[in-house]
Amino acid sequence: MLFITRIGTLCKMAIQIAVALCLVCISIQSSYAERIKDLATIQGVRSNQLIGYGLVVGLDGTGDQTTQTPFTIQSILTMLTSLGVNLPPATSLQLKNVAAVMVTTSLPPFAQVGQTLDVTVSSMGNAKSLRGGTLLMTPLKGADGKVYAMSQGNLLVGGAGAAANGSQTQINHLDVGRISGGATVERMVESYLNQTGVVNLELKESDLSAASLVAKEINRYFNQKIAVAQDARVIRVMPNDGEDRVSFLATLESINITMPQGGAKVIINARTGSVVLNQAVTLDNCAVSHGNLSVVVNTSSSVSQPNSRSGGRTVTTKQSEIEITKEPGNVLQLQGGASLADIVKALNSIGATPQDLLAILQAMKSSGALRAELEII
Repeated sequence: MLFITRIGTLCKMAIQIAVALCLVCISIQSSYAERIKDLATIQGVRSNQLIGYGLVVGLDGTGDQTTQTPFTIQSILTMLTSLGVNLPPATSLQLKNVAAVMVTTSLPPFAQVGQTLDVTVSSMGNAKSLRGGTLLMTPLKGADGKVYAMSQGNLLVGGAGAAANGSQTQINHLDVGRISGGATVERMVESYLNQTGVVNLELKESDLSAASLVAKEINRYFNQKIAVAQDARVIRVMPNDGEDRVSFLATLESINITMPQGGAKVIINARTGSVVLNQAVTLDNCAVSHGNLSVVVNTSSSVSQPNSRSGGRTVTTKQSEIEITKEPGNVLQLQGGASLADIVKALNSIGATPQDLLAILQAMKSSGALRAELEII
């Protein structure tokens, strides 16, 4: 009896778990939406690129050939002079353990003084390798010419590995290295969040419908009109006076929005022949001839007329017949909606090359039969 009771309990638990999983799946499917954080950015909150020129020393004979890179010698002399070492004017340096490099990184938003950044060090001369080198103190400047960080440290550069047959194979580029935490922030960029007034959201992709919908959902969420779409990209949001700016923006970014369907777009990779459609793209009547390929799309309308006393309504259905011919005598016919996906599939099935596909779609676009944006990558 106890055994039967336990079995009944287990079955009941299993049913409860199954029902819970079904509810979770239903809720996930029905509540699918995108956050404002994924759709837009806050104007003024962004990273800034930094760049600097420096020297890498301590190389094992793989540095710049100084006879061919005079800027390396000039940099060495300038550095030695700043350190109190004055060489005679006629001194000719022949060094192989020094390389002139460019140092790059990005200053993230809200970076604080003393914060460390990863930097990338790239040779700008004819150095063979930067492996084992040390970057000397290098100021990193922004677009305004001000120094925002200082960089220095030992480089980490990939090396060469042995191939399966025992030969040496280079698996990494030896003229570029990285320094983890190799730069220290010395100057802060004024935070946009500390300013008062309007907050501007910038959509990652310009869309009038999306901008209007985002503003509408923000107003609905806060139950007051605080957002207005300025154009297809910018939404102006006015926080309440005295409200914590960080908390307000955190709440704003977490609002879920179901975005409207975007414009029809067809993307073609001219090298591989790959075709990507972001939605169902249909065609109007057209006929295209390209080489030994012919594509004909005909659309006809069929009308369904109900009886006079049935209470129904007249329904017009468009039927399309797609005929693709490749000489000699290879004919494919597709019936149904005039879908671009069907045409692409049929063209691939009869061996059309990527260039054939590209030329046909361009011709359809030029004639106005393809009602979608065509992008070639």
